[in-house]
Amino acid sequence: MKIESNSPPIINKLKPMPSQIAAAGVSETKTLSEIKLNRQSSQQRIINWFSQVGVQSDSSPLKMSTSNERIQRKKEVLEQRKLINLEKILGKAIDFCLDDGKEEELDPDWFFSFVKMAEEIFSSTMQELWGKIFAVETARPGSFSLKTLGMLKQLTQKDAQIFRHAVNLASKRKGESTPKILLGYYQKTNLWSFFSSNKEHRLNLAEFGLGYPDILSLMDLGLIHHSEIESGELPLDISTEWRCAGQTLYLTTKRKGTILVYYKFTTTGAELCKLVTRKQQDAYVKSLKNTLSNAFNLV
Repeated sequence: MKIESNSPPIINKLKPMPSQIAAAGVSETKTLSEIKLNRQSSQQRIINWFSQVGVQSDSSPLKMSTSNERIQRKKEVLEQRKLINLEKILGKAIDFCLDDGKEEELDPDWFFSFVKMAEEIFSSTMQELWGKIFAVETARPGSFSLKTLGMLKQLTQKDAQIFRHAVNLASKRKGESTPKILLGYYQKTNLWSFFSSNKEHRLNLAEFGLGYPDILSLMDLGLIHHSEIESGELPLDISTEWRCAGQTLYLTTKRKGTILVYYKFTTTGAELCKLVTRKQQDAYVKSLKNTLSNAFNLV
């Protein structure tokens, strides 16, 4: 049986109309134009960055000068940038100046090492940190070691942001100088804990913006120690005062065998902590209290 239909063949339905072809052509042309513009923009950004160190592209009129002239220009541009860096750091140091009435002499070896490193700090954010360091060091010589300066010079803006967040979560026990990031506690096995399903209680720092990759980065930079640290068994019924992420806590151990677990800042990390303006972390402290409440009386 032959079936007839008044509808046009299916191939005619799929065949694009002239108007559709024209529209597609315009769209394709526009896309190619955008690609060309984006490429030119990227090329210009590359040229601009290299021009800041006195290096020009082949198309630059300055490329026609001799090699010695180009080398001299590069040196002059770099020296000018270094001078500007030091001038900006000087301005930050003056703004942050500490007046504590002391007049201790700054170590000249420390100063000239500082200048040699500081002249290569180009980021405005990092220049502010270096300005603060010099202001603190002139007021209290010996606050920052050359090792700490060398470590700071390696930090990128992203590293500094991670470190700043870690410092905001830091705690310090009264009478101690090195900050720690409290994670929770561990209960040593005994008769009571044998029947308990929860022997270990700890926070997930990623919930507060400090993920494990961030912790690893700080470890690699030498700002915190390379493993979690246990406090040792804490004595019963003795209250200890802690300054935790902007709040003061008093911890009193309820049971024997209770051990605090934390990350500890290195000596270098502890020195750099002085530079961070801290913000209170209420969510972290609330969770920390909830975690510790099973093993500690909290005030």
